[in-house]
Amino acid sequence: MSDDRIVNATTSRGDRRAEPPTRALADAGASLVEGSSFCVSASNGDLEPFRQQGLFVRDTRMISTWRLLVDNAPVEPLATIPAEPYECTFITRAVPRPGHDDPTVIVERRRLVGAGMRDDVTVRNFGTETAGLVVSVEAETDFADLFEVKEGRNPHHARIRHHASGNELVYMLEHAGGSRGVRIRASGAHASSRTLSFTVAVPAQGSWSTTIEVLPIIDEDELEAAFPTNRPVAEAVAARRMQLWRDRAPEVRVGSSRLQQALDHSERDLGALRIVDQDHAEDEVVAAGAPWFMALFGRDSLLTSWMSISMAPHVALGTLRTLARLQGHRTDLMTEEAPGRILHEVRVGMDTTLALGGGRVYYGSIDSTPLFVMLADEALRWGAPRQEIEALLPAVDAALDWLRSPAVSGRLGFVEYQRSTDRGLLHQGWKDSHDAITFSDGRAARTPIALAEVQGYTYGAFRARAHLADVFGDPATAHVWSARAQDLKERFDAAFWLADRARYAIALDGDAHQVDALASNMGQCLWTGIVREDRAAQVAAALLDPDLFTGFGIRTLARSMRAFNPVSYHNGSVWPHDTALIAAGLARYGLLDAADTVLNGLLDTACAFGGRLPELFCGFDRSSMPCPIPYPAACTPQAWAAASPFQLLRTALQLEPCVPHGVVHAGPVPTSIGSVHLAGIDLGGAAITIDADTERVTIDGLPEGVRLVGATDAPECTWQARPEPLGTGRPDGPA
Repeated sequence: MSDDRIVNATTSRGDRRAEPPTRALADAGASLVEGSSFCVSASNGDLEPFRQQGLFVRDTRMISTWRLLVDNAPVEPLATIPAEPYECTFITRAVPRPGHDDPTVIVERRRLVGAGMRDDVTVRNFGTETAGLVVSVEAETDFADLFEVKEGRNPHHARIRHHASGNELVYMLEHAGGSRGVRIRASGAHASSRTLSFTVAVPAQGSWSTTIEVLPIIDEDELEAAFPTNRPVAEAVAARRMQLWRDRAPEVRVGSSRLQQALDHSERDLGALRIVDQDHAEDEVVAAGAPWFMALFGRDSLLTSWMSISMAPHVALGTLRTLARLQGHRTDLMTEEAPGRILHEVRVGMDTTLALGGGRVYYGSIDSTPLFVMLADEALRWGAPRQEIEALLPAVDAALDWLRSPAVSGRLGFVEYQRSTDRGLLHQGWKDSHDAITFSDGRAARTPIALAEVQGYTYGAFRARAHLADVFGDPATAHVWSARAQDLKERFDAAFWLADRARYAIALDGDAHQVDALASNMGQCLWTGIVREDRAAQVAAALLDPDLFTGFGIRTLARSMRAFNPVSYHNGSVWPHDTALIAAGLARYGLLDAADTVLNGLLDTACAFGGRLPELFCGFDRSSMPCPIPYPAACTPQAWAAASPFQLLRTALQLEPCVPHGVVHAGPVPTSIGSVHLAGIDLGGAAITIDADTERVTIDGLPEGVRLVGATDAPECTWQARPEPLGTGRPDGPA
C-alpha cells in the first residue's frame, strides 16, 4: 500500500467514557419541517392557539387551531411515529362507544408538511358492530407573526375574513405589508362556520379515510399543494429533495454506535433544514433551527457549513454566495447595515416592524463577518473550484474592511460591538441573550464589548486571507495579513489573559476592563488558534474542571460564577456546538486526551437524547443527574447541533485538508470511536474513501497531486492553520 495514503499510529488513545446515561425524556409532541415551513403540534396532532404551536409558512402562522373530534370529543394520543422530517403519523383513540368500557375506534392522522399541510385521516373500527360517527376538524387562523407566537403576544387581527362553502373553509387577512390567506378543503366534507365535518358509518373491523388539505395564500396567490393527492408522496418535491440529499451524502460507518446514531440523525436533520431563495435555487443554505429560526442566520449558517463541510461542501458554497449577495452596502442605523458587514438574520413575515431592526434583513452580528472570511478559505482548502472562491474575494475584502474600520475596531484595536438603536440586539456575539456577558460577581458588562472568541474569529479571518493570497499568487498580500494576525494574537494575549487565574477573560467591556467571568468562550479561542501555545494546557485545565465541564458538555458559564443558572439560555447551560468546537480546539493544540474526554461526554449526551443533539441542554453535573436534562425551549432540529457530530468525527480523525497545497492531514481514531469508513467524501471534485482505526488511516481516490500525511507530521502547506507544536499536537507553518 502506498505511503501516500496510509498513516500508522504513533500514539494510543483510550476509551475513558463512563457508563452510558439513562434516556432524557422530553415533550412527546411533533415538530415537522420542510424548507422554511414547519408545524409544531401536540402529541395527538392537534394545534392549540394559546400554545407555541401551529402551521407556519413564510414566518406567518397559517393555522392556529386544528382539533380533530370524534362525536364532538377530542382523541387521546397513543403514539407519534416519525417518518421523514416533513412527515409523521399520530396514532390516537376515540372515547369508548356507548355501552363499552374500552375504546374500539382508532384514529390515525398521517401529516405531511410543506408549503402548506395535508392530513390523511383513517378511522378504524375494531368493534363488533358498525360505528356511526361524526368526525370533524375545527380549524382557525390568527395569521400571527412568528415573533408574536414565540413571545406569547396576541396579534389582534380584527380584519380576518372567513367563509364556509361546500367542502372548504377560507380565511383572508389584508395588511399593510400584503395579504395572507388559507384554504382548507376535504372531499366529502360539510363546511360550516369554522368546522369541516363528516358523518360516516364505519363497519365492524373496517375503516374509513379522508384527506384534508391546507393551502396558504400569499398576496392573493394560492400556493400549489406540496403533496398533491393525485400523485404518490414519493413524487412530491419535498420527497425528491430529501432523496437527492441522501443520494449526494457520503456513506458513513463508524464503530461507535453512539456516534453512528448521532450522524444518522444529523444527516436527516441537516437535509430537513435546507432552504433556498427561489431566485437562486442553486444555492442551498441551512436554516438555524425549528421552530423559531427557520430562516437564514449568518452566524448559524456559517458555523453549520464549517462543521458539516465534510459531508456537504456544496452547502458551504451556497451559504457563501447567498451571504455575499446580501452583504451590507450602505449605512442604516435601524438595521445596523454597514458596507461589508455580513447579516445576522433574514425574515419574510408580513409585518417587518416586528423583526429586529424593523426590516427584512438585520445585520447586528459581530461574528458573522469574520466567520464568512474563514469559511471562504475553508471551502478552498476542501477543494472548492478556485474560480468560485476567487469570485468571492471582493466580498471577503469588503468584510475585512468592515472588521478593521474605526467604528468596529478603532477604540481598543479589538473587534467590538455596540448596537445602534434599542431596536437591535444588546449583545451581538453567539451568546446574545440580554444577560449573557457578566463579571464573576454577576455585574452586567457595559458596551461596547470586545468578546474573546470574536478576536479568535478575527485572527482566523486574517490567517484565512493570508492563505487565500498565497494560493492566488500574491505573496505580498499574504505577508500583510499574516503579520496582522500575529500582531492580533500577541495583543489579545496581553489584554485578555488573567494571570492570577490562569485563563482568559470572556471580554473587554466599555471601560476596557477585563470581564473576568469563567466561561466557555476561551475554548473557541483554541479552535481558531489565537491562544498562545504555552497557555493551551492551562486553558484546557479550566475548561475540563468540574466548574465548567458537567461530564456531558462544557457549560457556557461556570457554576462558581454569581450569574450561574443551569437552566438559563447562556449562563450555565451546555450548547453542543460550543462543546464540539472546543473539542476541536483541544485537538488542534495536541491535547488529545482532553479532546476525547469532551467528545465522549457529548456522545453520551446524544445517546441520552436518542441520537439527536439538542440546541442546548441544562448545565447540571453528571454526578448529580443520571442524564442530561432537556432545556424546555430548545430548537429541534437545530442546525449547529445537527452539524456537531460531523465536527466530532472530523476531530477524531484529526482531518484537515489543504487541496491547493496538495496535502491532507489525518490520523488514527481513539478507541472510543473504534473504526471509521467514509465513502464518497467530496475533496476537490474527487470522491475519496477514508478508512481508519486505532492504529492507522488510509485514504483512497485522492485528487492528483494530493497526498496523505500524518496528523502530527510537519505540514506541507506553509499556511496550514495550526499553532506551533505542543506535545503530540499538529505543527503550524511559519506565518
